[in-house]
Amino acid sequence: MFIKDITNLLETIAPPSLQEDYDNAGLITGNIDSVCSGAIISLDCTEDIVQEAIDKNCNLVIAHHPIVFKGLKKLSGSNYVERTIIKAIKNDIAIFAIHTNLDNVITGVNGKIAEMMGLQNVRILLPKKDVLQKLEVFVPAEFETRLSEALFTAGAGNIGKYSECSFKSAGVGSFNPNENAKPISGTIGERSNADEIKIEVIFPAWLQYNIIKAMKAIHPYEEVAYYISQLQNYFQGTGSGVVGELLQPITENELCNRLAKVFQLNLIKHTAFVGKPVRKIAMCGGAGSFLINHAKGIGADVYITADIKYHDFFDADGKMLLIDIGHYESEQFTVDMLFDLLSDKFPNFAFLKTGINTNPVQYFVP
Repeated sequence: MFIKDITNLLETIAPPSLQEDYDNAGLITGNIDSVCSGAIISLDCTEDIVQEAIDKNCNLVIAHHPIVFKGLKKLSGSNYVERTIIKAIKNDIAIFAIHTNLDNVITGVNGKIAEMMGLQNVRILLPKKDVLQKLEVFVPAEFETRLSEALFTAGAGNIGKYSECSFKSAGVGSFNPNENAKPISGTIGERSNADEIKIEVIFPAWLQYNIIKAMKAIHPYEEVAYYISQLQNYFQGTGSGVVGELLQPITENELCNRLAKVFQLNLIKHTAFVGKPVRKIAMCGGAGSFLINHAKGIGADVYITADIKYHDFFDADGKMLLIDIGHYESEQFTVDMLFDLLSDKFPNFAFLKTGINTNPVQYFVP
């Protein structure tokens, strides 16, 4: 097992292109071509986590939060970030972060906490746009079925709950091969016509290389005529936060008790109870104040997130319950999710969940 086998899988599940501009997901230290002796999975990467990896003979730390967010100008050990990086490099420990790209897929951080809360019909709260592309390719009619199958296999044609979606139209193409060409039909130096089918499919941008490779492998033409265009459609499978429904409505008090039990909370910060049943719940792990108005706009009974500032609580405006359960608390199950995912894909490899609680926030309950 090489480190790249693990990181390649993780980047397939949460493509790097989905990370936010401010983020620094991906390999932070180490060599992806190194053999992996074992991997520690954690929410954060700290000096203690690196030491844990050393003690357990693991040379890879998979963390949700990147230890380096901004460029480092010095490595003198003057703060915990520099000390962690120095310790990792000295001991040949690779650090890989899978952050907002994992936040932005429905099967990621937010999908996990929705599952923990028992939500049904879970979908993205604020879908991303400018993620989808459209391929238009022209092919002889007798190759249309084979090419369509290849494109679908490569990941094209998925729209929400539907797969193998395409549009096909018939037409006539013309071509004039020069003396260096090797056409499958027609005559060198003469214009010819061919009955062709135009196939149109959509796909997420990060699959473009695989889609084009699959297309060219099947297509009979020496020079393939195709177009790729960027779409502004929202992509329902990626974006910020999630929203779903409980099977049966509960009271606001019952909701808080459920949150305390599921997320192991000692306290819950929230706005005043609205006094209505809770069924439609919006959630976002980590700092999610930017989604308050979106949650309110879709008619959520409650929005659950973390790192809400004082003045942001006013934005609930009495129209929904707003709850802050803490940053670490809201993302803690990411470790379990990554462990289960990787253990399922690589059942004979040693993945370990950290035994260290890296939450820097402590609570005094008098």
